[in-house]
Amino acid sequence: MLKAIQIGALTIEQPVLLAPMAGVTDLPFRSLVRRFGCGLVYSEMIASNQMVRAHTETLRMSTNCAAEGPMAVQLAGCDPDVMAEAARMNEARGAALIDINMGCPVKKVTGGMAGSALMRDEDAALRIIEAVVKAVKLPVTLKMRMGWDHENLNAPSLAHKAEAAGVRMITVHGRTRQMLYTGKADWAFIANVKNAVRVPVIANGDVVSVDDAAEILRVSGADGVMIGRGAFGRPWFPSQVQAFLAHGTRKADPTPAEKAQIVLSHYDALLQHYGEYKGLRIARKHLAWYATGQHNANAFRVKVNTEESPARVKALIADVFADRLDLREAA
Repeated sequence: MLKAIQIGALTIEQPVLLAPMAGVTDLPFRSLVRRFGCGLVYSEMIASNQMVRAHTETLRMSTNCAAEGPMAVQLAGCDPDVMAEAARMNEARGAALIDINMGCPVKKVTGGMAGSALMRDEDAALRIIEAVVKAVKLPVTLKMRMGWDHENLNAPSLAHKAEAAGVRMITVHGRTRQMLYTGKADWAFIANVKNAVRVPVIANGDVVSVDDAAEILRVSGADGVMIGRGAFGRPWFPSQVQAFLAHGTRKADPTPAEKAQIVLSHYDALLQHYGEYKGLRIARKHLAWYATGQHNANAFRVKVNTEESPARVKALIADVFADRLDLREAA
């Protein structure tokens, strides 16, 4: 059974967290996950330099944090002053905490010495941590990987220094940067970080079932679990994890009719948030994930990936979850 985590003024009653995921954890998705139940939701990873320049799309990533409270905002960057200013901006917008990204493995991020590239230079990483901690009154947390590669598994060392610099919680994804998202996350390694610090540690990586969640906690000794790709097309999954860890209850997935209504409400929210043209396109990946396991999933994906009419997309959603989609039309 999980215990509540206290981070400054923020209490996370059930520490099952939705991971910050670029292109996924926008306002419509966060709202849906929160509706089912989740200990804490995170913004998409936000580039601090774009935040400071008040880039319209970047500001949309965190929206009005206070209205979603509590909500964590994750920032990525390599300049301590810019990271500090972006943290202050999100504090003013009502964020519950500021999370520093030192785990993103994408080349576009690491090529600029941000994300997991900071694990290669602990001094640079600590300058950023110290600047952000000093800039805000909010709790500052850190998300990292095991290290850059298996020859440099320095997460325990960096975590210990980060705690001394004022970081209040640490999330560890059980892969190195070089693994990207391949292979299997090393849940046991996370225990090394847990043993190196006194602040709460959150375990992350390959949690796609309630049994995975229980096992990652058992193996790592972590204080909570973060759900990433396991929530793709399953915004109800974090709530299932919470129920299982709290009471051993295995909550059923929504029925096909319930799922259709969830997908339709998500689709409408995306159109409203982004506008019809962009929202329709952003929705395509979500619709593909939702369709996983449906009888006519492949035909559905073909259709929605070329359909330009929101009304016809909604009709397709109703059809695929009622198992009525005509496969011949997609041939």
